[in-house]
Amino acid sequence: MGGLTLREIGARLGVSRSALYRHFTDKGALLTTVATEGFSKLRQELVTAWEAGGRGDEAFRAMGVAYVRFAVANPSHYRVMFGASVGLQSQDPALVSEGHGAFQALVDALASLQKDALVRGDDTVQMATYVWSLVHGMAMLAIDGKLQEPGAVDGLMAYAFDRLATGIAIDPDA
Repeated sequence: MGGLTLREIGARLGVSRSALYRHFTDKGALLTTVATEGFSKLRQELVTAWEAGGRGDEAFRAMGVAYVRFAVANPSHYRVMFGASVGLQSQDPALVSEGHGAFQALVDALASLQKDALVRGDDTVQMATYVWSLVHGMAMLAIDGKLQEPGAVDGLMAYAFDRLATGIAIDPDA
């Protein structure tokens, strides 16, 4: 993304560079808009998976699947959203709000599971960061083509979510 120019973006979209400048002050502003839109869509997909899944264990797993599938279906958005070197305007209020909102969907789901005594009562934000690192890693492996065998992404997700469940579940022997 670093070598991408507004001229190249305009050419790919079939519009002039000057047309892009009427909407975006620079490449950073354009990429910030792309990332903001991506976080908004990701948040919506996570919340939909949580609600449609019944707000329990299976819904939590569905959120993880939704996260990885979002990345695989939208690799360009995903790379911009998490690419530290792409020139995002990281303090943009809309970007900050949507990025926080996507993460908060995960925090809220874990808090609900904690309230229902389905997962450990550990620090919710730290647990959410742990879960996020797992799904983010799977998403990056998938979009980087490191999981190319048929069923590799689904197989890794199933294995990882099973191991995750045992890692954050309340230990009945404790």
